[in-house]
Amino acid sequence: MNRDDGADGVQACTLATVKQGGLLSPGAGVLVLLSGGRDSVCLLDLAVRLVGCPDVTALHVNYGLRDGADDDERHCIELCSRLGVDLAVEHVQAPIKGNLQAWARDLRYARAAVLALGSGATIATGHTASDQAETVLYRLAASPGRRALLGMSPRDGLLIRPLLELTREQTGDYCAARGLSWRDDPSNESDRFARGRLRTGLLPALRAIHPAAEANVVETARLLRDESVVLDSAVNQVLEGASSIELARLAGLEPALARLVVRRLAEQAAGHPAAGVARRLDDLIALSGRPGSAALDVGAGLRAHIEYGVLRFATTPLDSAQAPLEQVLLAVPGSVRLGGYEVMSSVGSVSGQLPSGGQAREDEDGPWSVTLDASALGTDLLVRPWRHGDRMRPVGVGGTRSLQDLFTDRRVPRARRGSVPVVVAGDEIVWIAGVAVAEPFVVTTSTTATTRLSAKCLASD
Repeated sequence: MNRDDGADGVQACTLATVKQGGLLSPGAGVLVLLSGGRDSVCLLDLAVRLVGCPDVTALHVNYGLRDGADDDERHCIELCSRLGVDLAVEHVQAPIKGNLQAWARDLRYARAAVLALGSGATIATGHTASDQAETVLYRLAASPGRRALLGMSPRDGLLIRPLLELTREQTGDYCAARGLSWRDDPSNESDRFARGRLRTGLLPALRAIHPAAEANVVETARLLRDESVVLDSAVNQVLEGASSIELARLAGLEPALARLVVRRLAEQAAGHPAAGVARRLDDLIALSGRPGSAALDVGAGLRAHIEYGVLRFATTPLDSAQAPLEQVLLAVPGSVRLGGYEVMSSVGSVSGQLPSGGQAREDEDGPWSVTLDASALGTDLLVRPWRHGDRMRPVGVGGTRSLQDLFTDRRVPRARRGSVPVVVAGDEIVWIAGVAVAEPFVVTTSTTATTRLSAKCLASD
């Protein structure tokens, strides 16, 4: 086989793999998120070939995070001109502090959603099987449970991931075969971010143990997603749309199915994932022999109610035994409870912890912990729920935003908004746990001491 035959084979195999996935089809409008890297370049070319040029558009966001950002933009413009694709370019002022990857991801998806909703297109990302393996391993390390192993699905609402059956090496081979150049982002290999540490450290170590380690992780996630459909169907058959179940019937189910039923009922009542509630199965069944009514606080802001042998869940009401949901004082260091959450503070220093350029470091717990400038915070903070009319100055926004808009932008379910802890210093909102942090309190090069804030659900998954 000559070189041209090999290139043709790579193209044909890649095209067939993506076509078989059914996510890119002729005439179905698609907006490609185009960074200029090999995966997104491969995706754009495949979209043009499978969907048709008139129905393909692209979005490139220039964050200005590194010296090569403008070169990336020029590369994307030239590529789209070559392929005949309309390209939208967004220029944003990148923050020099905070979780840059989360900020960039949220902004990119928000801009894409506006464009896609206006045209009726789906949003296509270049996530590959390599990204899938990294995602599964990261989630497994950070949050135990079956859901951590499911990985990314090929379709999430408007979002599609047509390249999940291809590895990063295969997308590079396809681009080479098509004569398409791409831009490499050095930050993808940086040890500063958890994803980079997985890519350069853990995955090579796993491949050294077994060369198919990465493929095995991806295949496991695929099988578990298929099996989750069967499990969800089994729960549907048990509940038949009901929001309660007889405890005697629950006790008669296989324990694994019974836990899934409890989780479904709890999450329906909470409106969000109810961490750890399914583990209270034995405690719930133990209440079945009691006459009349009984109640049990099960964490995650929920209370189980048993009335005449029937179990249902409801959000936990305020009573004298609970921490007040109006507001509570948080000393530094210290901890308080607000509804179904515990919020903690601790004192630290910045010695040896700040990267060059004054960028705040990424906390290991992601958005559920943040390290801030101690002098800006002070030592007495308030923790309370959000109130209508609340505003803050989030990192990277360049002004104030209402909390209601932030919840919408960050896709926080309405049912969960009232339970999310809000930390306040003086008249300023400092941090919405798991959602956003305020610009005036981030660590800078002049910071001499830090305060670490973290929050966790009172029951862990």
